[in-house]
Amino acid sequence: MIGKLNHVAIAVPNLAAAAARYRDGLGASVSAPMALPAHGVTVVFVELPNVKIELMEPLGADSPIAKFIAKNPEGGMHHLCFEVDDILAARDTLIASGARVIGDRAPRIGAHGKPVLFLHPKDFSGALVELEQA
Repeated sequence: MIGKLNHVAIAVPNLAAAAARYRDGLGASVSAPMALPAHGVTVVFVELPNVKIELMEPLGADSPIAKFIAKNPEGGMHHLCFEVDDILAARDTLIASGARVIGDRAPRIGAHGKPVLFLHPKDFSGALVELEQA
């Protein structure tokens, strides 16, 4: 069911500064910022040969990322995203095995324009897991 690692997401308090660190300090290719109001974040993607790093900044005070930054003022690793071929089949298999899908269990469109779901960190050794349909 699980496919390749799509990205590692890092919550940051200042997206421009974090993007500059990866671009200027490490020489990485960094995408333009993209606001995702439905998710409460603004993101950029750091493109690497084998995976992406998603840098996320809160978009408004009600953003779940704002709460994360309040607890982690310097930012930090937020979630891992894995690709799946069929997000609905993956969801149903995971639910049947006892895993919890966060929210209403319906996929939402993510930053790549594809359906995504999040799985409860308590079911995955403390790591928030995002599934994205490949």
